[in-house]
Amino acid sequence: MKSTPGRRGGTAFVLTGGGSLGAAQAGMLAALTAEGLKPDWICGVSAGAINAAIYAHDPGAGTVDRMTALWAAMTTRGALGLSWRSILGLVGLSDHIASPRGLRQLLERELRYASFAEAAMPLHVVCADSLTGEEVTLSSGSVIEAVIASAAIPGIFPAVTLDGRRLVDGAVASSTAIATAVRLGAERIVVLPAGFACALPRPPARALGHAMHAITLIGARQLRSDFERYSTTASIHIVPPLCPVERSSLDYSSGGELAQRARQSTEAWLRSGGLERSEFPGPLTAHRH
Repeated sequence: MKSTPGRRGGTAFVLTGGGSLGAAQAGMLAALTAEGLKPDWICGVSAGAINAAIYAHDPGAGTVDRMTALWAAMTTRGALGLSWRSILGLVGLSDHIASPRGLRQLLERELRYASFAEAAMPLHVVCADSLTGEEVTLSSGSVIEAVIASAAIPGIFPAVTLDGRRLVDGAVASSTAIATAVRLGAERIVVLPAGFACALPRPPARALGHAMHAITLIGARQLRSDFERYSTTASIHIVPPLCPVERSSLDYSSGGELAQRARQSTEAWLRSGGLERSEFPGPLTAHRH
């Protein structure tokens, strides 16, 4: 089935960014798939773009099981591509400190298609123009380049040049992509938020971890703003994120656990009639444990 730029009406799944906490989306997708729910199209940002791209090729139980295994096997070093070259960025000789090499290798190994046109359902990947911050939604061309661009956190990963524009993490323009889904014409939107580390005893000590934590907090606030703004335009249902979460969004050591917990919590949400309600989940508001 050939991907199209957008589809008026229907249901869209929106997968937010969140670093390593994106593992929870694999569990959410597993629960939604087991319930027989499948979107008409899917939209992803940053870590959510990785999951959306994998899911769009074959939206079934086998794919979400493979996605869960992928997150379970992921490591922080592999995800960030850290090496001795990272020192160049730390001392100001480069505009980034991490390499997309690990993500590229993962996508080349796990994605079973190359272009958006080969996806089983319309896929949209949200990036941002590194100079203006303008949202750039990619729906054609190379899926791998689009996903790498969407996950290119400024200062951490290098920007990706596509069609003459330097693109970075879509969270710079839209952490949630709800606005993107509304603009593309979705009547019902199911949001799969990665959430944030709400049970850390203290802020991350390292600069990189501190920055990632801040980005996820900003994303949660933008999600609330977008929900309040667009809930009269479309029917928006937000799957509750995991809570409590004691690991930072830079810690990739427990992806399997996060996915399993998210599957169980999403199954409970579905049993309670979550898809019949349109409400903002408490775990996405500021709170302490």
